[in-house]
Formats: sequence, structure tokens, C-alpha cells
Amino acid sequence: MVRTVGVEEELLLVDAQSGEPRALSAAVLAVAERRSEGDSAFEPELHDQQLEFATEPRSDMHELADEVRRWRAEAAQSAARAGAAVAALATSPLPVSPSVGEGERYRWLADRFGQTTQEQLTCGCHVHVSVVSDEEGVGVLDRVRTWLPVLLALSSNSPFWQGHDTSYSSYRNRVWGRWPTAGPVEIFGSAERYHEQVQALIQTGVLRDKGMIYFDARLSHRYPTVEIRVADVCLDPADTVLLATLVRGLVETAAREWRAGDPPEPAGANVLRMAAWQASRSGLEGQLLHPRTMRPEPAADVIAALLTHVRGALEDSHDFASAEQALMDVLQRGTGAQTQRKLLARTGSLRDAVAECVSRTLG
Repeated sequence: MVRTVGVEEELLLVDAQSGEPRALSAAVLAVAERRSEGDSAFEPELHDQQLEFATEPRSDMHELADEVRRWRAEAAQSAARAGAAVAALATSPLPVSPSVGEGERYRWLADRFGQTTQEQLTCGCHVHVSVVSDEEGVGVLDRVRTWLPVLLALSSNSPFWQGHDTSYSSYRNRVWGRWPTAGPVEIFGSAERYHEQVQALIQTGVLRDKGMIYFDARLSHRYPTVEIRVADVCLDPADTVLLATLVRGLVETAAREWRAGDPPEPAGANVLRMAAWQASRSGLEGQLLHPRTMRPEPAADVIAALLTHVRGALEDSHDFASAEQALMDVLQRGTGAQTQRKLLARTGSLRDAVAECVSRTLG
């Protein structure tokens, strides 16, 4: 049976003329609710300048692609009626003073974590892949961890912060890493050990609940899935589908390794933090740490290694040819971060770059 995949995307609400983020999530959600007659996929996020949607679980990637494009288009139309636009940008290129949402949970986060909460206007993409049990899920988590920085590099789409070029491809990853549970983790070895570790973190009193387990990959506390959380939201919806395809391939490959008794790569969390830093810094330009050796190699070679690693799973789900072509497309045209920098170089204006990104969000 082919595993199902669901995607959660966070989008930035911006002014259609100035490109500056707009705190209009409540208004956009209200419009979306009326348009959908109660059947809306949209939810509020931590900041009023954000909007989130979630797809249904899909086994066919063409259906997933259609749904991602549909909800992006619905978001754009609802935002337009509320006086805004949506941009699939992982950070705002233009300066912004984010406003935390009105929900009780969001107010608790603001009180508890102060400036860290205030500065978390970042947009990610979370991919859920079905697993048959927590034991299989933890076996997957232990075996995908070294590949997650490669996904970060592939999705990198946040080079700008408060009006400046950060020199990073994914500055969102650096900002997100300020949460106490964010980032890579050590090997768990069993579902029992995973749940013990999660419970130990909650019992410290630092966290509110399981929803604050912000590992790069975790067992979902709501669905029977592994949730891969490392990626920036992708500028091009085709890249979202590529990301979901590769994540499912990684999960299926890891599950097969777990069933066969193949051990996970032994890299420690500290080394994985180096790999994540390198991926966030250079994206697909320069070098990445190879997941097998944790030594630097050209990014294109590491991407090729990822494709080889998941080839069997992708061939079985009939996704290999499309994934191979999509990867070639990204390597040729560049990531979202590269596109944003090219747009700035061409237009000389972050405002104009954002306006172009609004258009590209719809593909």
C-alpha cells in the first residue's frame, strides 16, 4: 500500500502594493470561511501576518499538487477581498513588527518566551506521511535524520530579514532554532524511549504541551503520521510537491531499513546541527554535508545521493521520473532563496521582488 501524504503550508500576508506584511489573518479567515461555506482548510497561525492551510491525506501526488494549488489560489482570493495578498515566503523581505495572534495559546507563548515569540514570523512547510505504528514511526525518525538538512537546502526560501540580506539561504531555520526543542535529535531506538523523552521535556515545565515538541521530525500528536518539519515554505508550488514526494520516499525507505534491521546512521545531534547550519547558509549553492559521511561535498552531488537513496521507494510509487525531473528543474532555476536574490538584483527593490513572489506563489 502506498503511504498517504499531507502538507501544511504557512503563507505570508502582505500589502499588494508595498509588499509589507499585513496583520489581516482574522479578516482573511472570515472571508475564507464565507467563501467555503464552513468547509475551509485555513487556520490562524502564531502571528496575524500569517495564514496556514492543510491538505487532505493523499496517495497520488497529482492530486496533492492540485490541492496545494487550489488552497494557494483560495488563500489569494480571500486575501484580496480582505485587502491583502499572499506570498509563499519563509520570512518577510521587508521590515516588519509582527503582532502575535489573540488566541490564549499564543498569548501564553508570548508571555513565556518573550522576544523569541515576537520574532517568529516565519513560514514553514510540514509534511505528514502515514505510518502503521509508533514503533515504525520512530524507526523512521531514527533513519531520516541525517537527510533532513538536504531537504532544508532544497526548500530554502528565506534570504532576507528586516530589509537586509542575511547571507543565509534559510534564515528561517536560524530563527526557528531559538525555540528550546527545535532542531535535530539523537537516535531514540524505540517508541517507548521516544515517548519517555517527550514526557521528560514536558515535565520540565518549560513547555506547555506536546504541541511544543518542535523537533525537525517527530511523531504527530494528532495523526498516525511522521511529521517532517524542517523545510521552508516553497515559493513554487511544484517544489512543495517535490518536497512531499521526497519525504514520502525517505519515510518508505527508512521503514524498509527498520524492518530489515539495518541500523541508522550514527551521526550525533551536534554534527547534525552543523549539517543544518551548512544547509541553511548555502542552500543549493556551494557544499552540503553528505548524510553518509558528514563531510562536505558539492550540493548537486548530495542531491543526487538523496535521489539514489530513495529511488526504490519512488519507483514503487511511480514517482521517480517526475521527482528526477523536478530536481533537475530546481538545480537549473534555483531555490526560492536564489530566486528572491535574482529578483532583487533585477528590480533593485525588495518591494518589487515581493510583488513578483506574490505572482509566483500561484505557480
